[in-house]
Amino acid sequence: MKINKIFNYIFILGAIALAFTSCDPQVVDGPQLGPKPSADQLSFTIAQGADDFHPVITNTSNITGIAKWDFGNGNKGTGESVTPYYPLSGKYTVTLTLYTSGGSASVTKEYTQETTDYAYFQDPAIIALSGGVDNLNGKTWVADSLAQGHYGVGPAGSDGTTWWSAAPMDKSGFGAYDDELNFKLNGFVVTYTNHGKSFVKSYQSGVSFYSNPVDAGGDLTVDYTPEPGSWSISTENGKQYLIMNGPTPIFPTFDVGAVDGKYEILDISENKLELVTTGADGNAWHYLLIPKGYVKPTVKWDLNVAAGADANTFDISLANVDIPSGISISQVTYDFGDGSDPVTVSDYTQSVSHTYMRQGTYTVTATLEANEEQVKTSTVEVAQNSPDYVPFQPNVMVMYNDFSEVQMEPVLGQDCSVEIVPNPSKIYPNKSAYVAHYSKSNQQWANAYMQLPAGYRFDLRTVHTFQIMVYGKAGQDVLLKLENTDMGGNAWQTGVELHYTIQSDNTWEIATFDFAGAATADLSWDPGLAPLMSSDVTTDDRYSNDYYNVVRIMLNPGNDAGDFDFYFDELQGPSVEGIKSAQF
Repeated sequence: MKINKIFNYIFILGAIALAFTSCDPQVVDGPQLGPKPSADQLSFTIAQGADDFHPVITNTSNITGIAKWDFGNGNKGTGESVTPYYPLSGKYTVTLTLYTSGGSASVTKEYTQETTDYAYFQDPAIIALSGGVDNLNGKTWVADSLAQGHYGVGPAGSDGTTWWSAAPMDKSGFGAYDDELNFKLNGFVVTYTNHGKSFVKSYQSGVSFYSNPVDAGGDLTVDYTPEPGSWSISTENGKQYLIMNGPTPIFPTFDVGAVDGKYEILDISENKLELVTTGADGNAWHYLLIPKGYVKPTVKWDLNVAAGADANTFDISLANVDIPSGISISQVTYDFGDGSDPVTVSDYTQSVSHTYMRQGTYTVTATLEANEEQVKTSTVEVAQNSPDYVPFQPNVMVMYNDFSEVQMEPVLGQDCSVEIVPNPSKIYPNKSAYVAHYSKSNQQWANAYMQLPAGYRFDLRTVHTFQIMVYGKAGQDVLLKLENTDMGGNAWQTGVELHYTIQSDNTWEIATFDFAGAATADLSWDPGLAPLMSSDVTTDDRYSNDYYNVVRIMLNPGNDAGDFDFYFDELQGPSVEGIKSAQF
């Protein structure tokens, strides 16, 4: 070992010992063992282990229970006999807490660690996290905001990306991406810098240190002034854990209420820190961090989409690929945007071909997997149906979504909440188990909508009636509107809408919207827009077929003062050519 590094070790040892402090023991749910213990019934021994740094601690109490340990160095354990790791010399207070069905009791004992394990400072994880003994100012980490999955959540025991994986910059503007975590080996000090605001889960709103919560996409941005704390790395059952504690909450840029401030290290290197923790909600939460100022090398590439030799066939490939040294492309996935199964290739030079059966505008998406996930898209215009395409369209009404068994396409919310909930009144005429609940707050044009897949449109020429079942307050105005999303923000110009007034309080009613004779918006005030007007969209060739592709449902449209809600179910309308309802 180099002499200068030995001096660095000696310099920081005294401060390090102060960083390893004990924590409150974790409560065990419902141990079915004996009456409430007392402290005088508890005892334990500390004996020499296999080496100087791993003593064997054994429960010798004369009452049976579940033994939980706090080793006084920031780490904990469970069991009758445990073997903690004490790499640093000093005095530690070891606490045994014994749990029974009747309660718990604790007893402590002081343990003196005589020697220091200098190999601890050579742990690759400690060096990567803090910069090692030569970096007295420590090392600063930030969220890898440009990477897919820099935040995520999944079931307990998973890597925390199963249910949700944050897209690049997904939480921009919420006070997370400018946060910093600095880890110093000197004293094992961790400093969380948040510039006055932090991004936290909504269930953390009751933390006393947080104030002035503001909605952040379902979570919260709060005012918060953190204080420095301590950190350590422990190894349990072959896994390494980063533990952060302090007088105020410390977390890797997004507070999910990590249990005991403990994060499993999934991956760590000079330029990458990947963690997963159990949040206060019991779920697994995922984090990706990189050193402050680090710019990751990335693959450069273009998405190439060209017409193939056969009708409606397109050849899709990567072009102008530039791969930095040390990086490889593991796979590329192509999604053709027409509802067909995506295709994944492991050879990025491989071209794939795809034939579109129906005319329409489609978005091709290529997802490249290398050191990070990259996504690019391209638009394909298909002028006509394939010669092999056989139309299918029964001239009847079909069920689009009954929120229980049938779903042609999902119904989503824009500026409102749309949730599938139990039926509030399972009696005739609606005995469905589940229905949709719509609620809005101070949003005049909030709408529930169902949009058809790319390339599909409504046909109003023969069947032009839509229906839903509604349940709300008498006098509420329910609007059903058809639009063409290709028009973007001008969709209102050619949209067509009808209204239904709820007749009775809290009673299921059938709301019928027959667009025969329905006109588009009145644009006569603008000579340039007036030609778009139609007096009957069901007979106008511009709008009656292959035009409208989205249904919007609004409650009390135009009213932006207050909270409004109602239930609806069994959205149905004309069959859509090319899509088979679950009824057929």
